[in-house]
Amino acid sequence: MNEEPEAGLRGRLIDAGVELVHAEGAQALSLREIARRAGVSHGAPRRHFPTHLDLLSAIAHQGFADLADRVAATLATGHDGPRAELDALARAYLDFALTRRGMYELMFRHDLLESGRLGLRETSLPLFELLTRLVDRARPGTGPEPSLVAGALWANLHGIAQLWGWGSLQLASGTDAVEPLLRAAVDAHLGPAGLTR
Repeated sequence: MNEEPEAGLRGRLIDAGVELVHAEGAQALSLREIARRAGVSHGAPRRHFPTHLDLLSAIAHQGFADLADRVAATLATGHDGPRAELDALARAYLDFALTRRGMYELMFRHDLLESGRLGLRETSLPLFELLTRLVDRARPGTGPEPSLVAGALWANLHGIAQLWGWGSLQLASGTDAVEPLLRAAVDAHLGPAGLTR
């Protein structure tokens, strides 16, 4: 009887979790259901993931990798300067948040973030560093440190994504399109497009 390589089982479990979170949301990610979808016994995940949080963290890590790939692909298409690149990054971030709602919620779950298992330095910080570099290149030379502006912009985008997902922002703003909100957020943190470098 051939046994599946351990790395293959680990990957199958993560893939099953990714598929499950996309199909049914973060609340559906039980060890038993992930194991069932991966075609293994409900105890098999424990060989690679000692706790449920460890498996959820691995799934969320894949979400951060997918978001980074999406941003990289978006920026690789060519843009006219850092402001246009920043707009594209913000658009890709919101698109991911709104089309991959379950994964996005999982990626920012407090219990995962606070557990230290997610490895924020390896997952979200590279994207934040890219955002900070683009802010530094795109905004006028005066004002707060680029990392502070990038942090405020990221918080703004995260807030738009959450409130839009809940339906609150459409009601409050009277718009059915997220693009004007994205434009307003970027302009609020960088100034109108004509003032940037």
